[in-house]
Amino acid sequence: MTRRLILVLAMLLAMPCAAQTVPAAPPLPRVAIETSAGRIVIEVETAKAPITAANFLRYVDQKRLDGVIFYRTVKVQDHFGFIQFGVDGNPKRILPPIKHEPTSQTGLKHLDGTISVARLAPGSARGEFTISVGDQPSFDANPAAPGDNLGYAAFGRVVEGMDVVLKIFDAPVDPAKTVRGAFKGEIPVAAVKVLSVRRVAP
Repeated sequence: MTRRLILVLAMLLAMPCAAQTVPAAPPLPRVAIETSAGRIVIEVETAKAPITAANFLRYVDQKRLDGVIFYRTVKVQDHFGFIQFGVDGNPKRILPPIKHEPTSQTGLKHLDGTISVARLAPGSARGEFTISVGDQPSFDANPAAPGDNLGYAAFGRVVEGMDVVLKIFDAPVDPAKTVRGAFKGEIPVAAVKVLSVRRVAP
């Protein structure tokens, strides 16, 4: 009887602990961008930025980023700026625009190695992506600022290959070249090609 009572008490004491056990969240998906300069691996924030992350993964899964190039480098100073790649408006590759997810909503920040989606007006983002070099707080949403203060939608970060990002970032740009009249002085002399973009095991 005493033994049974001790067993019941032990089970009752263990129950609150069991009830408080929260199952571990599944690992975030990762994507490997194989380039002519090396490999970059992105961890995609599907939990915090589900719309923007799903958009990127659609481009990945449909192989729409295979064969594109890093066509823009904005280097403000050493280790501060960004590189950009994507479908470059190609109608055969581009998907419909997505709803904007500001950083004030997702809680993500534009830190060194953050990947985000480029846009014009909020809700116009499609298949152009930037990787930050250095922290870029001006890319985050700022509700206190006038005008369009929603920033850009961050959706992941570089977890491997930041040295490759820096190699692309530090490569020379052509002072006169443009893309359809835009980005003068920001076009790489020799564009780095994206060979393939695939999901990889976390």
